Amino acid sequence: MSTKTRQATKADCRAIAELALMAGEGIPEYFWEQAKEPGQPVLDYGEQKAASETGNFSYRNVHVAMIRKNVAGMILAYRLPDTPDAESLEEYPDFIRPLIELEHCVPGSFYINMLAVYPRYRNKGVGSALMKLAEEQALKTGCATVTVAVFEQNEEAVRLYQYLGYAIVDKRRVVPHPCYDYTGSIALLTKQI
Repeated sequence: MSTKTRQATKADCRAIAELALMAGEGIPEYFWEQAKEPGQPVLDYGEQKAASETGNFSYRNVHVAMIRKNVAGMILAYRLPDTPDAESLEEYPDFIRPLIELEHCVPGSFYINMLAVYPRYRNKGVGSALMKLAEEQALKTGCATVTVAVFEQNEEAVRLYQYLGYAIVDKRRVVPHPCYDYTGSIALLTKQI
């Protein structure tokens, strides 16, 4: 099966939302559940949010991998500000703060927020193709560093990133939360390109 990648469009927003729920370790669902209209399905809200023209979670920051005519996976990535947001970490829920702290460690880098592949397309090189594309996008934005944060207990993801040349440069302790089962640490991995 041949994998092709392309910039996402608004027509991909349903798939983006589905894949975000897979990649997000329960975090998107937690926030979407709070923000959606009463009775609105979480996935519908996620699709609506992905269709936004602004913000980090937008189809504009997503590339999709296609196998035949089907979306096989997606990567949500963008350049972080050169100066971390002055917003207080106190404005974020406790369990999100470690992720924000890690982002603040790598200002101006090209940040991979989410990488997800539908189960039927896994182990076929889709994730690697999307990571390669992210590195190409980083260079286009003038970034020489690509970064990603991942729960260390997600061993499959950590192995993929390390196989692709990423190295752990910092860690933060996981703050327990009902939306995920992780303990231990969140690792920040970087790669110079």
